[in-house]
Parts: sequence; C-alpha cells; structure tokens
Amino acid sequence: MTSPVAVTTQGGIGASAQRPDGALKVRGEFAYASDLWHEDMLWGATLRSPHPHARIVSIDITGALKVPGVYAVLTHDDVPGTNIYGLEHSDQPVLAVDVVRYEGEPVAVVAADHPETARRAIKRIAVSYEVLPPVVNTEDAAHGRAPDLHPHGNVVRHVKIRRGPQDATADVVVTGEYEVGMQDQAFLGPESGLAVPAPDGSIDLYVATQWLHVDQRQIAVALGLPLENVRLTLSGVGGAFGGREDLSMQVHACMLALHTGKPVKMVYNREESFYGHVHRHPARMYYEHGATRSGKLVYVKARIYLDGGAYASSTGAVVANAATLGLGPYDVPGVTVDCWGVYTNNPPCGAMRGFGAVQAAFAYESQMDKLALELGIDPVEIRIRNAMSEGSIMPTGQVVDSPAPVAELMTLVRDKLLPPQGSHLTDMPGGVSNTTHGEGVVRGVGYAIGIKNVCFSDSFDDFSTARVRLSVVGGEAVALVHTAAAEVGQGLVTVLQQIVRTELGVEVVTVQPMDTSIGDGGSTSASRQTYVTGGAVQAACRAVQEKLFKRLGRDDISLVGGKIIGEDGGMLDLAEVLGSDVIDEVVEWRHRPTERIDPETGQGNAHVQYAFAAHRAVVDVDTELGLIKVVELACAQDVGKSINPQAVLGQIQGGTAQGLGLAVMEEIQLQDGKIRNPSFTDYLIPTVLDMPPMVIDVLERPDPHAPYGLRGVGEPPTISATPAIVAAIRAATGLALPRVPVRPEHITGTG
Repeated sequence: MTSPVAVTTQGGIGASAQRPDGALKVRGEFAYASDLWHEDMLWGATLRSPHPHARIVSIDITGALKVPGVYAVLTHDDVPGTNIYGLEHSDQPVLAVDVVRYEGEPVAVVAADHPETARRAIKRIAVSYEVLPPVVNTEDAAHGRAPDLHPHGNVVRHVKIRRGPQDATADVVVTGEYEVGMQDQAFLGPESGLAVPAPDGSIDLYVATQWLHVDQRQIAVALGLPLENVRLTLSGVGGAFGGREDLSMQVHACMLALHTGKPVKMVYNREESFYGHVHRHPARMYYEHGATRSGKLVYVKARIYLDGGAYASSTGAVVANAATLGLGPYDVPGVTVDCWGVYTNNPPCGAMRGFGAVQAAFAYESQMDKLALELGIDPVEIRIRNAMSEGSIMPTGQVVDSPAPVAELMTLVRDKLLPPQGSHLTDMPGGVSNTTHGEGVVRGVGYAIGIKNVCFSDSFDDFSTARVRLSVVGGEAVALVHTAAAEVGQGLVTVLQQIVRTELGVEVVTVQPMDTSIGDGGSTSASRQTYVTGGAVQAACRAVQEKLFKRLGRDDISLVGGKIIGEDGGMLDLAEVLGSDVIDEVVEWRHRPTERIDPETGQGNAHVQYAFAAHRAVVDVDTELGLIKVVELACAQDVGKSINPQAVLGQIQGGTAQGLGLAVMEEIQLQDGKIRNPSFTDYLIPTVLDMPPMVIDVLERPDPHAPYGLRGVGEPPTISATPAIVAAIRAATGLALPRVPVRPEHITGTG
C-alpha cells in the first residue's frame, strides 16, 4: 500500500539537503492519497445539506438503494459508536440527526461500485427540511442577541487580557474598526482516503491528514471500536495549511467499509472540498491605541470577534492566540483585550496558517500606521520606538526569554534598495493588457511586522514520539526513523534525515511511513514539527549514541561519516563495531511546559516560543480601474537556526504568497450562510504571475531553549505580508482600506 520514503544522502543540519519527494512531484510521479487503489474497492459519496440552518423532518433512502451498483446507504442511525466528534470539543455529528447547522453538513453517505453511481444514488435520497433563519452576525451571537445554536450557547470561548493601568490616558488616541474575510487553505490535493476492513472487524485507513493520532481517537469513538482496532497510515498529502486538522471523510469511509466488508475510497471534488474542511476565521475588530507625543505606546484596547461557524473545531485555541498576540511585537504598558469566538450558521472555521495572529496583525499594524500618520512619524520609526526585545513582557505577563530582534528586522526591510521607478501594471507579467496605459497608476510602499507563537500553548501537553534504529545493511551503517508526524509538503522528512545524519554520522537514513503503530507525533501545525518531532528524533539519536558509547566503554568519542572518532585521533569503522547488532531507541520528547492563562486577567506563561517576521511591500495601483500589482516584497525573518536554508526560503516565499492572497484576492463569499464561490474559478488564489520578486534576509538568533536553537518558520511570513501590502496600497491611494481582501471597488469607490 505504501513504501518507505526514498533515501537521500545529502547533508546534515545547515545544508540545503535535497528533498526525497521533490523529483517525484516535479515529474508527476508522487503518489497522493487520491491515487490510492485497492482491488474490488467501492467508492463513497456524501449527501450534504443545501441549507445553512434547517430542521430535518424526514430522510428517505429507498430511492438510492434501488440504484444498481449501490452497496450501502447510511444515515445517523447507522453510526456504530458515538455520533459526535470534535477537535477540541465534541459538538459535531458524524451525520446530521435532527438539525443541520451549515450549508454542506453531511446527512448521509453512499457506497457504490463506481463514483458516478455513488453520485447518482446521492441524488435519489429524499430529505425533507424545515428551513430556519441562519445566525450569521458574530456580535449578535456573542452578546445574546441571536438564538442559541448549541445547548451551551453561542460563545465557544471568551478570552480576556488585563495588564497594567486600565484607566490610562494618552496625548494621542487613534481608533479603528477592521474586518478580515474568510480565507480558504486552497490546498491542491482534495480530501481523500481509502478504508480497508479486516476480517476481525478492525479497520485500516490510508489518508491525507495533519494529525494521525487525533484522527484515530475520534474515529474509534465514532465506530465504537477499541483504539488498537483503528489503524491509520499517512498517504501522500497535497497541501494542508490547517485544513486537514479536522475530520472530513475519515469516519464516513470507515463506516462504509465496515458495513459492506469491502475497501471504500472517498475523494472530494473541488466544490465539495470547499464544504468539507474548515476555513480561516473571519474577524471583526475594534482597536484603540493611545500614545505619547513622541510616539511611545501608553495603552491598547481591543475587541475581537472571530466567526467560528457551526462547530467549534479549534476556535478556542484560535481565540487564545488572537488575544495573547493581539497587540503585536510591541511594548505596551496598559492592555485591555477581549476576544470572542462564536458559533454561527456560517461554514465551520478552524486552523489555518497564522492561527488567529493573522487577523489581529491586520488590525494592530493598520493602527500603527494610523498612529504614525497622526504623529507625523515615519511608519518604520514608530515601530522601532515601540519594538519589544529580549526581556520584554508580553500582554500575558510572560517574559520574552530568547532573542526578539524586532527593530533589526524592521531596519533590514527598510534599508533594502527599492525597485526602479517607471514600471507599471502594463509592462509586468500578469499586467492589464490594453485596458490602461498607466495614466492612473500610482506606486506605494508599506511596512508591517508580526509575532507568532510556536508549538501548542495554554497548558496543552505537547509532545512527539520518535524511534531511531541503527544497524548495518550491505556492510554500511544505516539509520531508520519512525514517527507519526505528518509530512504535508513542508519538508519534514528531509529535516529528520538531516538531524539523524548530524547526530549519528551516517549518510543513509530511511524514514518509515508515518502511521499509528508508533506513539503520537502531534499535529503538523503551529510551526511545531521541526521543533518537537525534530527534538524527539534528536533525543532518540542521542539515546542510541549513548548506548553505543556505553557498549564501547568510552565517552570521549564522536560519530562522523560512518566512523567512530576518538579525541586521541583513533578511528573505528561504525559498521564493523556494530556487526549484526541493532541499537533501537524510542523517545517521547516534550518542550518546556506552558500555563493555562488566568480566565479573568489572561496572565500566564502561555507560549513556548515567539517568532517574528517583517515585510516591506511595493505596489502599483491603477486608481481608475482599482487594479493592484504587487511589484516587490522584501522580508526579514529570524529563524533561530536554519536547518535547511533552501527549505526556509521556500517557507518564507510560500507563507508570503498566502498573505498576498488574503490582502488582494482570496475570500470565500458568503450570503446568508451560503458559499457563493466554491471553485478555483471564482475563489482566486495567487499564481506565479501574481507573486513578485522577493528579497529575503534570514536571521539566525538561536533560542537557547530549542533544539539547535531553531525557531518555527512556516507561519510568521503569512502574518506580516498582508498588512504590509495593504499599507502600501494605502500609501498609493490615501484610502483607509479597513478590510481585506482589498477589491477593485474599494479603490474606485464603486462598491
């Protein structure tokens, strides 16, 4: 079904080691989950609600059962275990029972001998609905002005941060109301997997996911099976960005496979994918910044409303991030923050790259620009004057105890040479053809910086498990690595190989398929895998090394290039010393603990690590047509230690691209809870013609608490890219632009 990841033998920590999956993906030969196949398999399909909010009056499946080739039609009555699941709170039904809470909610599933047969059968299921008014306003939901969508009300979580004087006054006060639209992860590989039943009633699921073990736990409860009877193996993942943290087709495929006794494959089409996974939380935010005449912040007050949609998903954690990081990387004496995450009848929202920090950054960076304008201070200078540094105190009272080069990052992007004047929309790739000749084109430059936590926070027991096996194959010492940490395209397999080469001095490192036969690796999210699973692999390697050195009775030796080298210059061949022996170690590794923040004050050591990135954006705006071209982006980011320099650059470029998308084009358009644009025709994402040249500075300021001093890389560039681009558009147009994405009508005033 799967095979070990191809072995590469190029480099350890600090080298741009080649990705073992790179050539396969470029050639179109990489096997994704949607390519899975099994002899005699069936195809699954899902019937989804056409209404954002409705009561189910009746379900009649007889018409679907009469379709030739249909093997099963299942509803909530057929869920063998508990018909409810959830990532943080169990509040979402596997299949709807008496009410649907969002458009696209699963109501029934079908298994048939052909995907088209399954789709035809779905259309024969007759469901009678009593349509109810949808709840779509977050503030109404937060403050009791809307009907309760769940028994415990509409507030998923309310986080309060209170620190310093609450009645402070300031020389200058600026206020703003900001809005962030619903962004989609827009991964290219749709939800897919293959469930294979075993004769003993257990199940194997091969699936594209971000967190094997949390899937396993939820699936086992829904199926009513012991945990050990639900086995998951990671299949090829075509992107994730948070959208695969929650269940989609996992339980449905397993139910159908167990019911029919046959393997069942499910693959969503593109439209269904828009309904089948969570999105970035839309936000409405109210900010007030008070400062002295010299531009030093005195206080910040913020109210943030996040739309969690129909079910909780990871809304509670997103709310905590938006609140605790909601003032940016600045020293602020007086802090008053309230952040609500609420239920509505909009599509469920959960994890997406940046995880709450993206929404807040658009507001606080817009405020910093507004404050700079009010005071007549350069926008970079006002950020430098208020920049936090090592030793600064976060709004939660936590001391920043590792490098925080905020001022340095801002200086780096400011001091980059600007692209030459004279170019405009018409002479750049992706330009505007003959619609304009540049007469209305104006250039603008904007800046922003963001802060992001790394790893799980708020007292979560965050760990990863790794097994490292050292043996001799074909006369050469080789290593085998096994974790359950999901490779979703970010290059984790390569990083784990690099760590093993560095620690054990062997060139040949094989990474086993990720599955649940080993302990939990945690989610591939929160920029945590290199930190936590990398830390687990490092620890396992050192346990292997310790056992080897103890066997030799020496501690004055090291492993390099397949050799055991002593301080006296003596050298032994590692393969000869090992012989037929195998050294095998399994380690469960944790970073330093975090604290649950106080519910009344928000105080506590909530986070493991902070990461920072800054952007400068240069844009050309046609003020007559409302068209925007991002001409160049400069980025500076502190990564602690660049484990794989080329991969770091790729992460910065990719994260920036998603920030650009949110700034000027990406939004799921909703009308009364219904998605109006569930396709890549109408939901626009940046292409190669939209991405400008990038100038990147990578700082390495080691974090003394992290393995190799590294800092999570993937999310920070997404956070600062969006506000920098919008700041540049403001500089070009003079418009307030309090909402993203910025659309042409916002510039021309026609909408």
